[in-house]
Amino acid sequence: MERLPSIMKALREQDTVSVAELAAEHGVSEMTIRRDLDELAQQGVVRRVRGGALSLLLRGEEPPFGVREREAVETKKRIGAEVATLIADGEAVVLDGGTTALEVARALTERRLTVLPLALQAVSLLAGAPRVRLVLPGGEVRKGELNVMGPLTESSIKALRFDTAVIGCCGLSAEQGLTAHDLPEVAVKQAAIGVARRVIVACDSGKFARTAFGAVCPISRLDVVVTDSGIPREERDALLAAGVTVREVPA
Repeated sequence: MERLPSIMKALREQDTVSVAELAAEHGVSEMTIRRDLDELAQQGVVRRVRGGALSLLLRGEEPPFGVREREAVETKKRIGAEVATLIADGEAVVLDGGTTALEVARALTERRLTVLPLALQAVSLLAGAPRVRLVLPGGEVRKGELNVMGPLTESSIKALRFDTAVIGCCGLSAEQGLTAHDLPEVAVKQAAIGVARRVIVACDSGKFARTAFGAVCPISRLDVVVTDSGIPREERDALLAAGVTVREVPA
């Protein structure tokens, strides 16, 4: 459904939205828009007010997983498929959480790999994969996101060594590096990066317009960034200048 990402974009830009204006913009009934806003309210994204909704999105937090998984769906699938081409059979892979990393997991289900997923959604996908050796970390499960985190997760990761770490992010730029909103997840990402021979970042180009609260690592620590053709030229050039390979899929 394309309306929800569009409504989310409007909420980020102006904090409030009108049912009547959204209905006219999208060419649907006001009842349909009310249902959309009710769905977003159930996810804690908006508070319904008379005639519209008020954004509850905080600048220091990311939107809920259920909202993000509807954004740039086809682009994320293409990114996931491209990342899979970079991974050879027999590799040991630590796979981050997040909506784009979930598409990577989907693209790996027929491969012969050892995989440590850092989110329960990926665990569920890969549990039935016939040739995937699935290794599970310990740790606390973050509600809503279903990522694993905390000292047990970090120690599980640090006890192992991986060929490739596939990492997601909330923000990425030459100046600020790789960033994430949730501080416990920052520590988990850092642990995964620290025990991998190669780091692949999988993110759509919208992440280049954002900087999140927690700093994970500078771009010099990355080996490959797989994104879409919407990546700003200056960011692409900066990544290449830092020795990072950039792989682009159609947006």
